[in-house]
Amino acid sequence: MKNIFEYTLGLILAAGLVSCAGEDHGVLPYIEGGNVTVNDNGTVTVNPTPCSYAFRNPMKGLREFFGAGYDRVRDEYPYPYGTIIKEYMPWCDLEGKESDGVDKIIAYSNHRWKGIEDINVKVIPRIYIVWMEPWHGGYAKNTYTSHPDDLNGWHWPSDIPGETFDADDESKPMTGGYADPTFQERVKKLVAKAAQAWDNDPRVAYIEMGIIGEFGEHHDPDITTVWAPHDQPDHVADRTWIPGIEKTLGDAFSQGFRNKKVMVRYAYEFNDYEFGIYWDSWSEKNEEERGYKAMKKLGDRWKTQPIGGEITWNWGQMSQFHSFEECVGDPVNQDLVISHIRDLHCNHLGGVTWANFNDPTFIPNADLLQRTMGYRYLISDFTYTGSVKQGDRIKVSFDVTNIGSSPFYYDWPVEIAMLDPKTHEAVWKKTLSSPKTSLWMPGDNWDNTGKVYRDAAPVSRVEEEITYDGTLDTGSYILAVSVNDPAGNMPSLRFAIDNYFEGGRHPMGYIGVNSEPIRYEVEQTAFTDLRNDRTLRYKVD
Repeated sequence: MKNIFEYTLGLILAAGLVSCAGEDHGVLPYIEGGNVTVNDNGTVTVNPTPCSYAFRNPMKGLREFFGAGYDRVRDEYPYPYGTIIKEYMPWCDLEGKESDGVDKIIAYSNHRWKGIEDINVKVIPRIYIVWMEPWHGGYAKNTYTSHPDDLNGWHWPSDIPGETFDADDESKPMTGGYADPTFQERVKKLVAKAAQAWDNDPRVAYIEMGIIGEFGEHHDPDITTVWAPHDQPDHVADRTWIPGIEKTLGDAFSQGFRNKKVMVRYAYEFNDYEFGIYWDSWSEKNEEERGYKAMKKLGDRWKTQPIGGEITWNWGQMSQFHSFEECVGDPVNQDLVISHIRDLHCNHLGGVTWANFNDPTFIPNADLLQRTMGYRYLISDFTYTGSVKQGDRIKVSFDVTNIGSSPFYYDWPVEIAMLDPKTHEAVWKKTLSSPKTSLWMPGDNWDNTGKVYRDAAPVSRVEEEITYDGTLDTGSYILAVSVNDPAGNMPSLRFAIDNYFEGGRHPMGYIGVNSEPIRYEVEQTAFTDLRNDRTLRYKVD
């Protein structure tokens, strides 16, 4: 194996292209570095340097939420680390009456999600009806904002009567609302319409089931009687829980959503279905049994279904803290949160909406959370054919290691491109056929003492030959790899490496077309900090 400096110098001398100072002969100057080697057969191997910081990546990490009319949307663009936003979708705005069609759901979704594709953000919609029940101080309509998208209040469609209950007799079922004779059939129809609207919508990351209970969180009333009710000693059908609704919801969501991953609130319910989980009291010790331990019983569910939720720091043992920043900054609590993220393979967490990203003491903690949650991919041993001509086969191979906590839950195309060395624009590209991004797994069996997975992350090998069918001019180009959002086939998901160009592609090295390249290593001064790229987006038809 030749030393890269000796190899490059030999090419320059042989070609008689050593330039004088101030002269431009079209030669790319040699940049010394230690992460590129060239075999005698012209095969190039690159080992990029991993980056040490957190950055935004699709459908993972810190998840935002903004309540219309009272939460100020952040001025920062893009949102700090965030690429996903929880969107509570009131039933009455999606479907005012049974005869309303899918077009109403699409129109309201377009209204609520306008422009998110331009900042590379996706949503997690949750349909709900009741923000808070009257016995918890809830009311039918907000009194302190007239915003048309206000989430507070009760949002029954016009042809389902709202719920009524006897506050003095806990043994009496409610009437109307969830107990209305038409309710469960209406649920099936609503979910079918929502699936038509959202199952192929590229703006949607995952679906939170919702519909039942306060905030759509599957409590008050409950889905089942597995746990005692929140507000009285014993369960009463159609008051504290809804008989039959577990199967109604399970069938409707599993049949309707074939492409989007569906998440439910509690891991001990929907045992006959393969849903992900949103634990909305993440690492709250009062929910250890019904939260952490119930999720552990799901085994390898995390490999195919997302695990997420939010850090709710204003109740239970976490009420000792007065902010998200304080909650995740406390060393003991931070260790618990991180260990649960690792152990449960958490993909994303909310609760960060009101956090102050201008607080310098908070930034390291936010960085740690973002790096830990979800996937974090490294590339090593990237090997490619160093020079080609029209019709030649380019051999490409590389290893991917996921040092994060969860996989990426969809299969997105992996693309190899040749870039113009000056503009970094793709001038030829081809999608690889073999990679399955959903199978790039992290480690498992977390050891919180050693801060390491006992079962190390497997190395995922990508190896493929692609035909160069381009007609580029003779010269040197930059070979790059990217993972593209299928919505527009635009680079989006990034590897955690320093080799990066603005626009989402990772430059690996130079490749020659109809000639040997003058050098192989891309100059590090051309790389872009992943955190500063504001250009990523996707397309919505």
